[in-house]
Amino acid sequence: MQAARILPDLQASIICEEIRQEITGNLILIGVIGYIQVPQLPIVAPKLFVFNRWTAGIGQFTETVRLIAPDQTTVIKQSVAKFGLNDPINNATNVTLFGQVKFETQGAYYIEILVDEVMKLRFPVPLRVVTPPNQQGQQKAPETQG
Repeated sequence: MQAARILPDLQASIICEEIRQEITGNLILIGVIGYIQVPQLPIVAPKLFVFNRWTAGIGQFTETVRLIAPDQTTVIKQSVAKFGLNDPINNATNVTLFGQVKFETQGAYYIEILVDEVMKLRFPVPLRVVTPPNQQGQQKAPETQG
């Protein structure tokens, strides 16, 4: 008896600044993000990508990707996509683009990945306000009269 439906495994989930496709069809992930440093708040990120690779499943599925605020309840951005796997040895790659993401506060933001409303992964993306190096300890030069 062949299984009619198997919920897939999440093989990888990566947040990055850009995703491009080579002529071969392979994807290039640019600017993989482990944390976000900004010079000030609030700030708007023009785009954030979430790369998800699913495998070992059979059937049609709904993927939900959420960006959650540091209060751990406010959904800043959400994307829903349908995908299918017809054999457990196959994989499906989903790329989510969150555009114009407004960050209002410092703290740990979270990426949540669900398939058919089952949480598969939740990981933090810390955001810190950092003074740019050329402004640290910078003082005004003494004024000279002349």
